Amino acid sequence: MSHKLKIGELKETYLTDEDIWRIYTIVLSSKSVKSSTYKYALIKALIENLYQINEEFELTYDQLAYSFTKIYWNLIVHHNLLNQNRGKTARVVSIIKEEQNKNGIPSEMVFDKIDDSLQVKLVNRVKTTMKENVYGALYGDTRGSFYAFDHKKEVLKLNPSVHAFMLNYQRLIVNLTNYHMAAMIEQLNEVPSINYLLGKVESIAKRSTLKPFEKILLTYFQAECFYCGKKLSDSKRETHVDHFIPWSFVQSDHIWNLVLACHTCNSSKSDKLPTRSYLELIIDRNQALSDKQEDSSIKTLMNNYQSKKIIMLYDYSIKNGFDSIWLPK
Repeated sequence: MSHKLKIGELKETYLTDEDIWRIYTIVLSSKSVKSSTYKYALIKALIENLYQINEEFELTYDQLAYSFTKIYWNLIVHHNLLNQNRGKTARVVSIIKEEQNKNGIPSEMVFDKIDDSLQVKLVNRVKTTMKENVYGALYGDTRGSFYAFDHKKEVLKLNPSVHAFMLNYQRLIVNLTNYHMAAMIEQLNEVPSINYLLGKVESIAKRSTLKPFEKILLTYFQAECFYCGKKLSDSKRETHVDHFIPWSFVQSDHIWNLVLACHTCNSSKSDKLPTRSYLELIIDRNQALSDKQEDSSIKTLMNNYQSKKIIMLYDYSIKNGFDSIWLPK
């Protein structure tokens, strides 16, 4: 049984897009045994961390467990969707409900705002469950061709072909995964409509606030709009933090993709890409951030960042349909 594996070696080095689509389709189909929503959540966690991968195409179990925990926190705590498994209660549900009840946490509390020590505790407990039930299961369904993993090293290594595929078809993969995950949750929880659920599944990775990033950016940079240069320091200012490349594509919050913006630019840009000339500006800005090595929080936030990543992200977002280019008026 593949879910019991502690080590999984990569069995295929090179895969064509056609090969990957065929395997991914099987994962989504009834041919893949899915006793819980775990496989969908792992795919969503992988996508959220696509741009945090290192040069060896590796992600740590801590990175993936954080995203995985956040996904289920929102489903379980916010939306009370407790049935995530066929049969007995899914272990992740039990872990999260136990900590919520023990700590008296209200249903509206977002994961990013709970106490840091509790976050770490939850992520570590979920990480253990992922070792037992998640990595090996999806590994088996993908025939060992999508990734390798090692429980002792706590590292998952993506097949470079699969990484490129996920970048190229990210938007479509996200939509397909969200739909099938919502369909299973609907079936397990007797929710009246998939459409009702899709919004919840689509939004489970989103943070509640970008204020911590705003504070960091205002500490190290001038209080002015990244796009139009408008000063943000007058008494009427309303400072916004904008995803340079839209959140609807990246599905995550990384400081190297966040900029200060005025209300006008943030509103009119919406989920469009800024014109390509801004790429050089954000690369220079990110270099200035990377140079703040004395600040340990900056060092952590910029971990695995390289300028080529944001260029690649920009290009792949266009390939994924984000081809409406924006320029401030």
